[in-house]
Amino acid sequence: MSACVLAACGAPAGPTPATDDPLTLTNCGAEVTLDAPPERVILLESAPVSTLRALGALDSVVLRAGAFPPEYYDAGTNAAIRDIPSLGEELDASGHLQISREVIIGQQPDLVLGLPDGISRESLAAVGIDVLVHPTMCPEGGGATTFDDVADHVTTYGRLFDRQAEAGELVASLRERVAAVEREVAGGPERTAAVLYPTVGGGTVYAYGRASMAHPQLETAGLTNVYAGVGDRVFEVTLEDVIAKDPDVLVLLHTDGEPRAVRDAIVTLPGADALTAVREDDVLVQLFNFTEPPTPLSVDGLERIHTTVGHGS
Repeated sequence: MSACVLAACGAPAGPTPATDDPLTLTNCGAEVTLDAPPERVILLESAPVSTLRALGALDSVVLRAGAFPPEYYDAGTNAAIRDIPSLGEELDASGHLQISREVIIGQQPDLVLGLPDGISRESLAAVGIDVLVHPTMCPEGGGATTFDDVADHVTTYGRLFDRQAEAGELVASLRERVAAVEREVAGGPERTAAVLYPTVGGGTVYAYGRASMAHPQLETAGLTNVYAGVGDRVFEVTLEDVIAKDPDVLVLLHTDGEPRAVRDAIVTLPGADALTAVREDDVLVQLFNFTEPPTPLSVDGLERIHTTVGHGS
């Protein structure tokens, strides 16, 4: 892992003083300019919640849509989420939010966080609505992902909501938590792992490669990603390919619903008992945002991997 993990390499060393100048960010190749911290935010994904809450900016969110599983958050955050009116919670089979452009436009937000399938940034920009998408989820991708991306995410939100001091404190705390896991796994046994997203009820199985947050999570937890040689963030795999790589550990991601069904989507497949991870019961099912995109929840997910399946025997 690089020496600047969670140190926001390339960013200012300390908090940036607040100014009256507009803030311009480059996001997925587009420039987003805000004259002041946003006060009317629509949240169309669950990943930013932990950052907004930690920075004291969750009260800027006036509407939400999609699934916000309570397992991600503490009691106070869950209560705050329940107080935010919902525009809908319909998800497709892959866990993607289903919502119309017209519903979003009708609410007249000054910022939208997240961009559901079927809605373009350009269509919202045409009516004066700014959008931010996590950089690792941009269509063109962002190359290899590291824990520096978590720091960059927090730092960006600190600038966006004028919470630079809080962002600096959060980055320092996250950095220490990652370092603590690294210390605990140093010198441990060599083990392999795969992070998969199975389709419940049958269908495509996806795996996560070097460009995903799953990769640095596994490495930091002392596990070798069997798909480290794949430069893509996520891609389709067959059970036969997973069996051929035979990881010692499986981490299965899902967006919502019962973990048992997610586990069964892999372990009950014909031939799955050939997998070492299945035979040894080294299978962890965890919600998607505990891995992707890179946010403070990714550090929670790292700790879950370490304590549940990453410790070895």
